[in-house]
Order: sequence, then structure tokens, then C-alpha cells
Amino acid sequence: MKKIYSLTILTLILLACSGEKEQSVEELVTTDNAEAIQKKKDELVNQQQALAVQIKQLDEKLQSISPDRNVPLITTIMVNNEEFKHYLELQGSVETKQNIIVTPETGGIITRIYVKEGQKVSRGQLLASIDDGGLSQQKAQLEIQADLAKTTYERQKRLWDQKIGSEIQYLQSKSQYESLQKGIAQINQQLSKNSVRAPFSGVIDDVITEQGNVAAPGQTQLMRLVNLSDMYIKTDVPESYITSIKEGKTVEVEFPVLGKSITSEIRQTGNFINPANRTFDVEIAVPNKDRSIKPNLTARLKINDYTNDKAILIPQSIISENADGQQYVYVLSDKKEDKATAKQVVIKTGRTQGDKIEVLSGLEENAEVIREGARSVKNGQTVKIISSNNSNA
Repeated sequence: MKKIYSLTILTLILLACSGEKEQSVEELVTTDNAEAIQKKKDELVNQQQALAVQIKQLDEKLQSISPDRNVPLITTIMVNNEEFKHYLELQGSVETKQNIIVTPETGGIITRIYVKEGQKVSRGQLLASIDDGGLSQQKAQLEIQADLAKTTYERQKRLWDQKIGSEIQYLQSKSQYESLQKGIAQINQQLSKNSVRAPFSGVIDDVITEQGNVAAPGQTQLMRLVNLSDMYIKTDVPESYITSIKEGKTVEVEFPVLGKSITSEIRQTGNFINPANRTFDVEIAVPNKDRSIKPNLTARLKINDYTNDKAILIPQSIISENADGQQYVYVLSDKKEDKATAKQVVIKTGRTQGDKIEVLSGLEENAEVIREGARSVKNGQTVKIISSNNSNA
């Protein structure tokens, strides 16, 4: 009976102990019980150490049964010498040196306009006439007087040749005749200004005035004459390109509005640096056989300012930078089947075009460079190659 009683007491004590609820970390930090907090910390540290030992054991076992488990997987590219063309991208507008507003040289009433909008005209063709203000009548009177003076002069000349008559009469008749001839020539010159002619071949783009209006010399706008054959694009180039942008350089021209692209070349470079924006002018010839390109049309330009026939190009995305500001990539060494060693190589880069960059030094032709997975690789680390491509791909 005594033993039964003792067992009952022991059972109750064990049940009481097992019924005590263990406090969580969240609950402990809300109390000021330093002893309980320290005890909990020691328990967690012991658990951490035990877990670290177990993890190490698992890693060692995995390494023995799966040696490639921690080897980074990478893809590579083979770099080769290839042609590299760098383009300076600018914007310009189409212009023509033969795009003028025609104005009269003399004043008067516009008696007739001989052309209409859209009409093609040739150089020297009559475009309009201005009233001569009576010059034609003056010319007719002078011509009558000139005819009489000519007859008198010819008679006096014959007499003088025969040593008949006085020299003064001969000289007077000659002087009068020549004076009238010069007067007629002067009136003819004035009358020519009353005829407005085309200074070059082209198209009448706009007839601005009307027949019957009064025209003022050099002021009244008669019509616009445009020649679409001799077109060019003008743009401003930064002065830093003055040694690379020269006459004869190839230019790719795009007209966004027309959905049209052409290839041309620089026909002229300016010799003056604009102090306001530090640029110089460039003219690019524009062939326009179909007459689709118009003055003031916007154009996008790609000027080939640098070419390297044997350049090494790599994607910009695979380049990293160290603490010293040096750029580097990883190349493969000691390659055996699909395994190799990653070697960090410092490179010097040049110009970029799109997503590629030129490597000036640090890489040689046929070097195999890590592309995907380069960010997770360390110098001297073993890597596994899952695919390899040519750098041009």
C-alpha cells in the first residue's frame, strides 16, 4: 500500500512537470527574467552548433556522392576578329540651295503671269511681265533717230574717205549715231528687267501674287521656285569629331515620315567652329530622282566615324568592374571536356555599338569567355560548361 501511494505521488509530480508550458522567445523578451532569457539563449546556441555539425556532415556526404553539385553552370562564347563599324547618330534637315522667292528687278504693274503652281520650268524661261512704263515707245523713237543718224554717218564717212567735206562733220555724225546706239542698248537693258525669268530650272511651288498687282523692285514676292534635284542634308557635328568626320565618309540616312532609307556620303565639312555650341556644319548629298524628298524634311543620320576590320567584340552585359575601377571578364583555362577553370582577365574597352563593345586589349582571338553565369563565378573556380557559341551568334 505504501508503494502504491509512493508511485501515485511520483506520477503526479511527473505530470505536473510535463504540464509546464515552455515559454517562447517572444514571451521571454517581454519579461525581465534574465536567468530564463540566458537559459533560452544557451539552448538555441547549442542547437545551432548541433545543426552546423549536421549540415557539414551532409555536405561531405553529398560531395562524395555528387562532386559537381557546387560547380557553377555557365555558357561561353568564342571571340573572333570581325569588322566593327561605329556610327555617330545625329539629326538633320533637308535643304536645297535652289529654293528661292522670285522678286522683280523693276517696279510696275504685273501685266501677265505665264506659269502656274506645279509647273516645271527651265532656266531663262519667262515667268512674268511687268509694265515698262513707256520704255518701249522711247525705244521706238530712238530707233528712228538712230536709223537717220546711221544714214548720215555712213554718207559723211564716204565723203571723208574721199577727202571731201570737213572732219568735224564726220566726227559729229559718228558721235550722234554711237550715242543713239548706246541709248537703245540702255533701254533694252531696262526693258529686260520687266521680263521676270527663271534663274535656274525647277518647279513653281507657289504663285504668290496675281496679274494686275503693282510690284515693287526687290520686295514684291511673285512666286517660289524650287529645284529638287540638288538636295542635301545639313547637320551640326560636335567639335570632338572634327578629325574623324571628313568628306567622303559613308552616311546612312533615314526619313521617318517617308519610311525610306538611303546611303549617301559627306560632300562638305565646315571650316568654322560655332562658338555658341562648339559644332561645325556638315553637308550630306541626297539623291532625289523620284522627287519624294522635300526641303525641311527631318532626317536621322548614322555617320560611320570609326572602322576596325579586325575587332574583338563582346556583349557589354558580361563585363564586371573591380574595386580599382578596372573592367574584367572571365575566360576559360585548363579545359577538359565540359569542365574548366575560370580565370579573371582585366580588359580595356573602346567604342560601343548597340549591345556590343570593342575590346582593345586583354583578350585574344579564339579566347573562350564566360557569358551566362559570370556573376556567380570566382577567379580560379572550377566551372561546368553547358553550352558554347561563337561571339557573332
